[in-house]
Amino acid sequence: MEREVQRVRAAFRSGRSRPLTFRRQQLEALRRMVQEREKDILAAITADLSKSELNAYSQEVISVLGEIDLVLEKLPEWAAATPARKNLLTMLDEAYIQPEPLGVVLIIGAWNYPFILTIQPLIGAIAAGNAVIVKPSEISENTATTLAKLLPQYLDQDLYAVINGGVEETTELLKHRFDHILYTGNATVGKIVMEAAAKHLTPVTLELGGKSPCYVDRDCDLDVACRRIAWGKYMNCGQTCIAPDYVLCEPALQDQIVQKMKDAVKEFYGENIKESPDYERIINLRHFKRILSLLEGQKVAFGGETDEATRYIAPTILTDVDPGSKVMQEEIFGPVLPIVPVKSAEEAVRFINEREKPLALYIFSQNNKLTKWLIDHTSSGGVTGNDVIMHFMLSSLPFGGVGSSGMGAYHGKYSFDTFSHQRPCLLKSLKREGANKLRYPPNSPSKVDWAKFFLLRRFSRGKLGLLLLTLLGVVVAVLIKAGHC
Repeated sequence: MEREVQRVRAAFRSGRSRPLTFRRQQLEALRRMVQEREKDILAAITADLSKSELNAYSQEVISVLGEIDLVLEKLPEWAAATPARKNLLTMLDEAYIQPEPLGVVLIIGAWNYPFILTIQPLIGAIAAGNAVIVKPSEISENTATTLAKLLPQYLDQDLYAVINGGVEETTELLKHRFDHILYTGNATVGKIVMEAAAKHLTPVTLELGGKSPCYVDRDCDLDVACRRIAWGKYMNCGQTCIAPDYVLCEPALQDQIVQKMKDAVKEFYGENIKESPDYERIINLRHFKRILSLLEGQKVAFGGETDEATRYIAPTILTDVDPGSKVMQEEIFGPVLPIVPVKSAEEAVRFINEREKPLALYIFSQNNKLTKWLIDHTSSGGVTGNDVIMHFMLSSLPFGGVGSSGMGAYHGKYSFDTFSHQRPCLLKSLKREGANKLRYPPNSPSKVDWAKFFLLRRFSRGKLGLLLLTLLGVVVAVLIKAGHC
């Protein structure tokens, strides 16, 4: 592994990944891989998560292709130097910010969406000019094997490497120095990643989870709200980091929500949910048993059927859930939706704020003032009003957590920025030395006064403003030279 990391670093130091033409070539090759090997990719996802090919394509592949197209279109703009505002002392100099690649990036993928949550950050890292080591999740072993096979066939093999393995291999990998680490997964492993990164002062982006609340106001269309909540909760069998984890609502709404959720589930999956090609399974037996343990002692208002042999857990709704119960102490990451009664929006806010900051907050209400009030009085990684999940789909919005739900963000330009160093550059002339005497010893009160004037004033970029300030600079330089300062 040491040899592999050093090989990738040596490739980065060669400078090959920096030219925009090269970055574009690699991104186009990645797009070609997705298009040409679509069947292999979909088969791997299907094998890991019992997901239909149509669902695998719509939930993972479409967004990857869209992200590549966006980056290819915007890359010249994002990578260009940006002029910086100047003060009077630097008005004749060149000041700009130049994005530059960080170096060798480690991307540790997740198993629940094993393709998109690995490839989407890879797109940003390549676009920013980095070398990358990809570590897919070993839990989704079929997708991990497929990525290890396909990526070297399409991308530069020296700059972009795939390392597979379990906890032992990941632990060994984290001993090495990287220039940035992006990890998607749970908070427990996130702490391990952050601790390992701290030994090398490596910056991290942690995309973690948490219990994302969904507040349902009495002033909303419950039919629409419940259909959208059911879609987001039971998609991928609940194994989505930004799935609504629990519902907060007034007690009188509970029974209505249960009934309308049941109607939505029937609409989506039919009478025999187990036979629906659109309903997935739990990833493995360990997670299956973990979710079953969360149901102990709960009031099941709908669902609850299970089949250990196929790791099937039916869409399930719990009512009158005690906030202190086990199902409310950890992220569910399965098709179980607790409903916690609250008397008001104010109580819902207190409930949310007493807990760790979630990755997402969902608010269903036709009262825009109430929605804005809830946003202003809570904190979460992201917010979607009157829907769920959809803020993830918009590349112009940063995707990331806050507090225990993560740090940093990516998607679109935010991916490019995450994997770039915004390098400040100031290019001066060796001429006009007279004005620089303001900063040379010996100091004096008049020099300090002039320095305050030059450093604290902003100036118009208009031609007249530049002309007047240039003349002022000449006058000051003459005064300094004549010894009046």
